[in-house]
This record gives sequence, C-alpha cells and structure tokens, in this order.
Amino acid sequence: MPITPTDKIWMNGELVPWDEARIHVLTHTLHYGTGVFEGIRAYETDRGPAVFRLTDHIERLFNSARIMLMEIPYTVDEIVQAVKETVRSTGLPSCYIRPLAIYGYGEMGLNTLPCKVDVSIACWPWGAYLGDDAVTKGVRMKVSSWTRHDHNTMPPLAKTTGNYVNSSLAKVEALKAGYDEAIMLNPEGLVSECTGENIFAARNGILVTPPLAAGALPGITQDSVTTIAHDHGFEVSVDNLSRSDLYICEEMFVCGTAAEVSAVNSVDDRVIPCPGPMTEVIAREYAHAVRGQVDKYKEWCEPV
Repeated sequence: MPITPTDKIWMNGELVPWDEARIHVLTHTLHYGTGVFEGIRAYETDRGPAVFRLTDHIERLFNSARIMLMEIPYTVDEIVQAVKETVRSTGLPSCYIRPLAIYGYGEMGLNTLPCKVDVSIACWPWGAYLGDDAVTKGVRMKVSSWTRHDHNTMPPLAKTTGNYVNSSLAKVEALKAGYDEAIMLNPEGLVSECTGENIFAARNGILVTPPLAAGALPGITQDSVTTIAHDHGFEVSVDNLSRSDLYICEEMFVCGTAAEVSAVNSVDDRVIPCPGPMTEVIAREYAHAVRGQVDKYKEWCEPV
C-alpha cells in the first residue's frame, strides 16, 4: 500500500520535514537488519485523535531492544510523548505510526556494541491492511513453505527488522500464488502466526491461539481481543494448533495493529465458515474499542 507523506517525522528528538528524514547508506542496521520497531494506530475519537495502547506498544519496543542488547537513548515515557507530538504534527484524525530504533552510521561489522542508536517516528494515513471487507468476506490463507524461525535462531519475541525477511518471503509467496496472506509453521510443524498477525481458530466452541513458545510475537491486538472475547463470555485457550486444526475449525480470524480483526474464509483451499459468530462480535467490539466508544476499554486509548 503506497505511503502518503505527512509534514514531519520525529528523528532523535526533533521534528524534521518528511523529505529530510534521511540516513547514510552505511547505516549499520541497513546492512545487518538489527533495528527494532513497532506498528501502532491512532484513531479518531470523541476526545480527538487517540493512540491505541500506545504505552504497551512502546514497552514492547523497549523489550525488543533489550533482547537485542540495544540501549535506546530515551525513556519509555519520552518516546510515548514523542509519538503524541508526531501525531499532533500531522493534523490527521487517524493514522498509522511507525517508531523505529536502529544502529546508525559510524561503525561497521557485526559487533553492535560500539554503535550509536538512532530513533525515529513516522505517521501516515493507512487503511485496512488485508482489505476493507476482510471482516465480512474474509481472507484466503496459504500455509507457507517458509518456516517461522526458531527461538535459538532469530528471537521471535523481538520485533526486529531482520526477522521480517522471513515474513516477507512468506507474504510474497502467498500473494504470487493468489492468496491474501500466509500462515507460518514453526520448525516442529505447529502453527505460529501469520506474516504480521496472530491467529485465532475455534474448535468445539473454544477460541485457540498459539503460545509464544510456538514462535508467535506477543500481540497487543491479540491481548485486546482475548480480553474482549472473555468479556463476551467466549472461552479462549492458549494452545498449540496443527495445520489440520485450521482445516476443520469452526471459524477463524487473524488480528494485528495493521490488519485489526480480519476473518478467514479458507486455508489451503479448505473452506472455513465466514464470518463466524464469535468473529463478528469480537471484530465489532474491537472497532468500537479502538475509537474510544466502549467505556470499559477507554483506558486503552491515549489522547494525543
């Protein structure tokens, strides 16, 4: 999806014009994929633009950096305030937000310890990642030939730029084969996640989502959806899923900041009832929650 430029990008403590937010060709992370990032959304609410679970996202950014032995030269609260400042500068009622911490220019080689850390935050308008009708019509899924990386190969709990080579290969493979998205299996052959979303599949009336041990990223949308499901009386289990579990599930959806809540209509051409009754309820409640329209979830929305 093309990026629509906004006026400013926050870089290392100041807002700079969009076209002047540049890095050197010898930036360390550009060569070795050692950056960490987040994907966040701000939504239009009755209190103006509000960022959904902003502090939780920035805490996850810092956790990713900790796994990578990266020292971000700001506090969590400073980056939270910088995100709000950047969103305000756009004048947009809603937008997608991309905080990024990278090892910058000045050192080369695999040793990151001497490298300085640069931080940037960009915002731009962005629609539904898997399509505007993904909730009602669902998306077609393909189990990827690419395996989700192992915990002792590339840490899946860290949202690092290099990790997404794995996801990109799977995504392009699925698109070229005529599907909308790919499902990643871990080295043991169990379901991990999609290329950018967590998975929920219903078996015997219970929503099952894979554990972190299966290689899934700890999803903030996944956590929100689990809370919403429980509040509506739906049972949620964190447990392993095989690809065959997906083929015969009663309903299925995926969720993430970019994709929000998107129904799945098939996996490897096995048709799945779509949209399922739990999916419809959760997707509707999530859409209200992110816009500050549900009192019990209003603390998730941080006004800018």
